[in-house]
Amino acid sequence: MLFGTVASLNTARRTLSESESKALLHEYGVPFARECIATDAAGAVAAAVELGFPVVVKLCGDSIAHKTERGLVKLRLADEAAVAAAADELLGSATAADGGVSLLVAPMVRGSRELIAGVVHDAQFGATVMLGVGGVMAEALADVVFRPVPISAVDAHDMIDGLATRTLLGEFRGAAAVDRDQLARVLLALSKFAGDHADVAGIDVNPLIVGDDGSLVAVDALVELGDPAAASLVASRRRPTDGQFRALFEPRGLLVAGASSHPGKFGFVGLHNIIAGGYRGAVFASNLQGETVLGVETVSDIAQLPDGVIDLVFGCTPASANPALLRACAAKGIRAAFLTSAGYGEAGADGRLAEQELVALADELDILLAGPNGQGLVSTPASLCAQIVSPYPPAGGISVASQSGNLVSAFLNYARQTGVGISRAVSAGNAAAVTAADYLDWYADDPATKVSIAYLEGIVDGRSLLQRLTSIAARKPLVVVKGGASEGGARAAASHTGALAADDKVFDGVCRQAGVTRAVTVEEAFEVAATFATQPLPGGPDTVVLTTAGGWGVVTCDAIARDGRLRLLALPDDLRAQIDGKLPPRWSRNNPIDCAGGETRDTIPEVMELIAAHPAVHSIIYLGLGIQSNQARSMREGRFFPDHGLERIVNYHERQDERFAEAAHELSVRFGKPILTATELAVADPDNAGPRAVRATGRLCYASGNRAVTALGHLWQYAQFRGRRGLN
Repeated sequence: MLFGTVASLNTARRTLSESESKALLHEYGVPFARECIATDAAGAVAAAVELGFPVVVKLCGDSIAHKTERGLVKLRLADEAAVAAAADELLGSATAADGGVSLLVAPMVRGSRELIAGVVHDAQFGATVMLGVGGVMAEALADVVFRPVPISAVDAHDMIDGLATRTLLGEFRGAAAVDRDQLARVLLALSKFAGDHADVAGIDVNPLIVGDDGSLVAVDALVELGDPAAASLVASRRRPTDGQFRALFEPRGLLVAGASSHPGKFGFVGLHNIIAGGYRGAVFASNLQGETVLGVETVSDIAQLPDGVIDLVFGCTPASANPALLRACAAKGIRAAFLTSAGYGEAGADGRLAEQELVALADELDILLAGPNGQGLVSTPASLCAQIVSPYPPAGGISVASQSGNLVSAFLNYARQTGVGISRAVSAGNAAAVTAADYLDWYADDPATKVSIAYLEGIVDGRSLLQRLTSIAARKPLVVVKGGASEGGARAAASHTGALAADDKVFDGVCRQAGVTRAVTVEEAFEVAATFATQPLPGGPDTVVLTTAGGWGVVTCDAIARDGRLRLLALPDDLRAQIDGKLPPRWSRNNPIDCAGGETRDTIPEVMELIAAHPAVHSIIYLGLGIQSNQARSMREGRFFPDHGLERIVNYHERQDERFAEAAHELSVRFGKPILTATELAVADPDNAGPRAVRATGRLCYASGNRAVTALGHLWQYAQFRGRRGLN
């Protein structure tokens, strides 16, 4: 008997037998070796003769899930006597608890490589396809990738490419490369099976053996059943309207509720930052005493304010006062409220109830409710800095939505440091009514936003989040940094937001599937976003490193090799010949292009133009900017300046570095290729003429070649995502 038949999944049992599991998966296209079921030793011997030796014999039963641990698998049986003895021993090992038992006889499948595949059920994202490296090193390597169901063919191949040990899937010890198309079909089959059967809690296909010819055979399989997968338990809320978001980020006028004359109070700091930031709209304030604060005459009763001229209230009032505040604001036509008040969902059961009531009231009044327990928002197109913290950043194309207020401040500080500016930024606080995904969705259609950054911790409704992130990333680049990636971080995130952190590898798969750029650190997130905001997407992976000294080029090439997404271009002969005419014979004549100190006044711009113009080059990383200005600084600060001709040479050195930075920007724009400039002077001496000139062009000067490589790798990965999905 081949496999067996199962009419339907029986949810009364938790685990199907091996033969039942294989029968179901075989119908979907998972490849299994031909197997036979026998009830006694004679039948097992007959099956072995039919299949051909050597064979494997296993004891299967209704309640037997883990055979190996009980010694219920007999391998490498080479003749009839060995099969008969094994069958008798296995049948003798059966217990009453095993239920009805049978013998499964299969060919002994050989292969030097093993994979594992299956479906797991993630608490946030539901059914998720899994692929990993199997065999004796599986646990040690932990090389596993995930994608939420349903997956596409693109996702399946991306999973294969995502294995850290994917080189094992190529030609290996004389064996052929794995049949990638067949492996992709296995993953797609598992995805379809899980999509068709909501009551599947898990599937384990282990091992999936790679034959010497590269073909795949599944040796064992287990299907685990659970309750039918329920729809999200979180009631979906509608996203605020575009009009409400405009009221929040571009209000005609705003009200600071709870303004204070005490410089240490939120009501003072918030009003101060709004005025100091240069907000151009009308500013009103309320204060129980009716004081004048920072030149603004406050009112003790919001009813005293004019109708229809205020769009946003920035609330610095205690939680107990907020219901009355919202009602009074609604009466004046205010459409958005940002509440800094604490004492809500983060404060226990009573706080959660108060938060629910506040959200219901805001919905009733048709007011966008941002927060509560947030630090504020920034909108540079409106010159708006409505925050109880600093700083106010330069204007630019990056928008931020964060579940942590202090990380909003971190991104704003990086903007001030680098000169790559911010469009919108918001601390989502408790995100009681408006989530980080809501802000990101609006940013994706915001003309002032080129790229978004999100800091996420807790995830409440993973499937909905996946759909939102996919839609957002299809419209504009989205960079995510996630807290709670480690066990300790997950506990801290849960206590911070009250929501659970998703399994980190699953979340990584979610980002890859959705086209989201995931950054490891806050610094990386900002640098990648700054790169998206200021550089074109590369047309391919081939990268040239241009350096004025060898060591920088060597370590940057190492970074390219480690990154794995980019490729160091083998220098084309025609480009080498062109560069020969610009540099002395001692230059490297290879990639990295090491000028070896042979530059004259115009060498760097001219060589960079030759590289950028070549059709085989997709991106350039330029190293060594600022060397001349570093010497100029020493001369300027020395006791001989400005005599001995030093003033003239200092000005020359600094102007040279400025020219080099300007050339990198101009050539990038002209040829539509990323040209990333990196020097440690961006941090060590930011006032150096080189990095200062890069900032003046609006671009990021990277602190090292490896940081430039990381950012460029993310750009190419996103460009591939768009290309594979026909979004270009």
